[in-house]
Amino acid sequence: QVQLVESGGGLVQPGGSLRLSCAASGSIFSINAMGWYRQAPGKERELVATVASGYNTNYADSVKGRFTISRDNAKNTVYLQMNSLKPEDTAVYYCNAIITVKAQGPLPHSYWGQGTQVTVSS
Repeated sequence: QVQLVESGGGLVQPGGSLRLSCAASGSIFSINAMGWYRQAPGKERELVATVASGYNTNYADSVKGRFTISRDNAKNTVYLQMNSLKPEDTAVYYCNAIITVKAQGPLPHSYWGQGTQVTVSS
């Protein structure tokens, strides 16, 4: 009923930039917070950045000043602009959204995208 589709990952050299996009589709009544998480090999999934429906943002300390999260509510899309990328940013990046689905009652649920690989290497 709800899908999150990510795009924009790839291979980039240290110091480079990438922009991730995640579009939500389906029987959406409303979207609360949207965010990006990442998981590196052998590590747990960790929060990268979130943006609330009122556009308040939150960032992991490791990406502050380098990454910018934004959203377009008209398109049900969240973006992650990543600048000054470092090898330690290499991970699979996952989109997350808290969505209230039509005809499923008032409680929102958490949905995840399939993940997109970001590799930072020379």
